Amino acid sequence: MEFAELIKTANVEDVVLTQPFHPPVKGTLCVTGHHLLLSARDGDSSVELLLLLRNVDAIEKRSTTSSGTITIKCKDLCILQLDIPGMEECLNIASSIEALSSLDTVTEMYPFFYRPTSLRLNDKWGLCSPEQEFEQISSLSERWRLSDVNKDYSVCPTYPPAVIVPRTIDDETLRKAAKFRQGGRFPVLSYYHRKNGMVIMRSSQPLPGANRKRCREDELLLQAVNDSSNQGYIIDTRSPQLAQQARMTGGGFESKSNYSGWRRLHRNLERGKVLQESLIKLVEACNDQSNNMDRWLSKLENSKWLSHVNTALVTAGLLAECVEREGRSVLVHGAEGTDTTLLLTSLAQLILDPHSRTLSGFMALVEREWVQAGHPFQQRCAHSAFSHARLRHEAPTFLLFLDCLGQLGRQFPLALEFSEALLLRLFQEAYASNFGTFLCNSDRERCALGVKEKTHCLWQWLSQPSVRPKFTNPLYQSTELAIWPCVQPQAIQLWQGLFFRWTNNAKYLEEAWEEISLRVKQSKAKRCKESPAQETVSSEVAV
Repeated sequence: MEFAELIKTANVEDVVLTQPFHPPVKGTLCVTGHHLLLSARDGDSSVELLLLLRNVDAIEKRSTTSSGTITIKCKDLCILQLDIPGMEECLNIASSIEALSSLDTVTEMYPFFYRPTSLRLNDKWGLCSPEQEFEQISSLSERWRLSDVNKDYSVCPTYPPAVIVPRTIDDETLRKAAKFRQGGRFPVLSYYHRKNGMVIMRSSQPLPGANRKRCREDELLLQAVNDSSNQGYIIDTRSPQLAQQARMTGGGFESKSNYSGWRRLHRNLERGKVLQESLIKLVEACNDQSNNMDRWLSKLENSKWLSHVNTALVTAGLLAECVEREGRSVLVHGAEGTDTTLLLTSLAQLILDPHSRTLSGFMALVEREWVQAGHPFQQRCAHSAFSHARLRHEAPTFLLFLDCLGQLGRQFPLALEFSEALLLRLFQEAYASNFGTFLCNSDRERCALGVKEKTHCLWQWLSQPSVRPKFTNPLYQSTELAIWPCVQPQAIQLWQGLFFRWTNNAKYLEEAWEEISLRVKQSKAKRCKESPAQETVSSEVAV
């Protein structure tokens, strides 16, 4: 397909753009295959707008016989307005935006055309791999091995080619266990806790069904995780009622009698449509300009978004306590094991693991626990909060994860090496990106479409020396201690940096943050200069 076929009007003069925190500007509007551009008519033709069309969530149009107005609601929650002379031009532009912003073919999306000068296509893709992760674990324990049982994606289409499993379990046992788990997502290692050797495993639900079928291989796999003197926990992210209902459709949960070395805990985390509707209601409340306190508080409460944040942090804290304080290994799963399961395993690692709280460690965590582990980004992030299309697979689970990290960052301002700016950037990239990192729904799909060969990796761009400081916390101080989030209702705050990003001008806050960064750098440089002199004085005194 040619993009030109979808562009009914390519250029329009005298278009007026209204966007947050900027005065209206008149210029020339241009529609390309992937972008909407507006160049000002002030003599230097400066670009006032460069909008990736994939970022458009919904548009509204109004027209008269002589002009029209298009309101563009973006997936990053920004709202723009274009006043276009001419009714026909307005309708043509609106039609072009709608068509180009909803391309379904992955290889037609902008990451396949984006070519920044600072990156090369043959650069290394990603920051971590199962092989690298196993190399670190194997130096600490001999109980694990790297299996390539899924090298052709035939055992589990949403797992990477290599996974870490107990050393005593062979590949044939893994194949049989996979048939007993939804989508073939058999239990695999997610995290190894260096302090006590306990682990976090993740999987999908077992498939005993109404007939209570057993799978000896699955039981043997979980038995190999624990030694004979220890009992592990299974955290099921569904309520007991939902888990029981799943039996009627072939799913279910691990029975006490067949998994005697494990204790099952149910902690219900909402997902899917419930979570999507919660986000929609929250964004609607944040955009309500009525300035009525009772109305605002009522809408905020009805959205239940903060309750979802609280539940996620409480359950992740429970998971971390099982590992750190009780010295127990844990298996986490819900139904499919691609949403709330990954939310919990990644949050628990941020709580427990100092390396995951560094900038590079955090990016590797997201790559490992979300991208490689099969979170279906293309389905979940098809729309944000404005679209009238309610697709069945949409859910802001990844956004909920980022919000939980924002809570940790506020409660522990020195503990995270990455800043809120990185969380905001990841939110944008998950929904509309120049890079291929969040394309598709699994590693299998990315390989089939050549994403790793034909697009650039977000992590490589973020790791560049010229880019990295923009997303670094200047106050960061490393600590080996776990960071236990406070989950009291008063401690959970609305993420203003995201949800009020386009309604409250953060200019002065950003300037203050830049000043703090500058002063911290100056202070560190001063200490570095003084330290040699201090050492000289100390040696002279000693003499």
